[in-house]
Parts: sequence; structure tokens; C-alpha cells
Amino acid sequence: QAQLVESGGDLVQPGGSLRLSCAASGIIFRFNPVAWYRRAPGKQRDFVASITPLGDINYKESYADSVKGRFTISRDDARNTIGLQMNSLKPEDTAVYYCKVSRGDNDYWGQGTQVTVSS
Repeated sequence: QAQLVESGGDLVQPGGSLRLSCAASGIIFRFNPVAWYRRAPGKQRDFVASITPLGDINYKESYADSVKGRFTISRDDARNTIGLQMNSLKPEDTAVYYCKVSRGDNDYWGQGTQVTVSS
């Protein structure tokens, strides 16, 4: 059974940095798209970033406009992990962050990790 577990969420001051991780078990996502989403209080879950394989070697990264230039998504297919480096954090980045693996017709989600940006 596929399971995704996020970690790394914390309380951080504006301008600070955090690195989120997502560990996958029960699923090998080497050739599948992976992504991060977030849900801010009172809002719907929104896309943050994704990495989509293009063949065996290359990948395409995509980012929401609101995080472009500040966040960097990464993947380690050998270790079945997904990362999200978040720099220059803003209060509006406060949200629960979720990782997602898409495989065929199925999407697998983690339970989320809370990121709070506040002074």
C-alpha cells in the first residue's frame, strides 16, 4: 500500500527558510510526476511545484507564480523522496503542505505538514 509522509514543517519568521521532505513507501515513482500542494487556512488546496519526468534522464520543473524564484522542488528516485526547499518565506506561505505522486490514473497524497510563517 502506497504511503507518503511529509516532514519538515515548522514555525519560521518571515524571510526565513525551511526544507520539506516527503518519504514514499509502497510505491516506486521513478518515472512518475511528483508535486507539492498547499492549503492555506480557509482556502482550497493549491498547486505549489512539480517535477515531471521527460524520458529517462530529463525532468521538467513547474512552479506556481507565487513561489517562483523562492521555492525549489527536488526528487531522489533512488531513495523515493521528494524535497521542497523554501526560501524567503512570507506570511502568505502559511499553509499545510502536501506531497503528491501521480501514477497512472491514481494520485497518492500524504497527510501534510504545517508551515507557519510569522514573527
